[in-house]
Amino acid sequence: MTTDFFTPVVDTAYEYGAIAAANSLSDVYAMGGQPFLALNVAALPDNLPLEISTEILRGAAEKAREAGVVVAGGHTVRDKEPKFGLVVIGFVHPQKIISKGGLQPGDVLILTKPLGGGVTTTAIKQEKADDAHITEVIEWMSRLNKTAGELAVEFGVRGGTDVTGFSLLGHAAEMAQASGVSLHIEFSQLPFLSGARGYAEKGFFPGGAFDNKAHFEQDVAFDPALDEPSQMLTFDPQTSGGLLFGVPREKLDAFKKRADELQQPVWVIGEARQGKGIEVR
Repeated sequence: MTTDFFTPVVDTAYEYGAIAAANSLSDVYAMGGQPFLALNVAALPDNLPLEISTEILRGAAEKAREAGVVVAGGHTVRDKEPKFGLVVIGFVHPQKIISKGGLQPGDVLILTKPLGGGVTTTAIKQEKADDAHITEVIEWMSRLNKTAGELAVEFGVRGGTDVTGFSLLGHAAEMAQASGVSLHIEFSQLPFLSGARGYAEKGFFPGGAFDNKAHFEQDVAFDPALDEPSQMLTFDPQTSGGLLFGVPREKLDAFKKRADELQQPVWVIGEARQGKGIEVR
């Protein structure tokens, strides 16, 4: 059972609702579960036009329907700034739970969505984002982690999480510590949204990126060749990001073949080893 909600990250109500729903459902998929029931959690201003609140709820309802989830009501309060999300209940087999502490040395690190959502949505808020980049980030944030989670379960994954507000390295650091392993990440293999690098070079990072850096950087050793925008992108908070999990190396070829069959994007970004901390090369 989980819940998540947040303020708008895009300008359109329907997409905001869909993204919020996909994000709320993600925690269940990240643990290898299947969500089945949800409740709306909404905080809306008195002066918000009815057609906008209706579109927020419609976006969430249709995303939930895509996931096979029933939205059984919810609760609304008044607030000066819109906030929306879901309470989600799901089922998982007790012997098939995916946890942050399940990585083993030798596991290959898999990421299922590109990074750069934080800088891109910040550019949207500052009205400096290109239309193509807006379309791209909305598509990825709205995408369910359903197939990615089912793929992880099919291949017996035991260590994983979803990449959200704590950034790639923040969530990776939690997994490394919980699993008692070190993580080695190849920066050149990290997928990024099309506009992420340009927005990073312009400094369009949300405040959470600097909080993530301050909190997690003591666990990370960067290659000196990586410049500041590159390093900061690994601390960029994600809204409705992908799953990050470890696949045993001997299963990797079959895993990638199955991912292609399911049309599920996956990127191999590094591996787990013995030791502590994170190395980004």
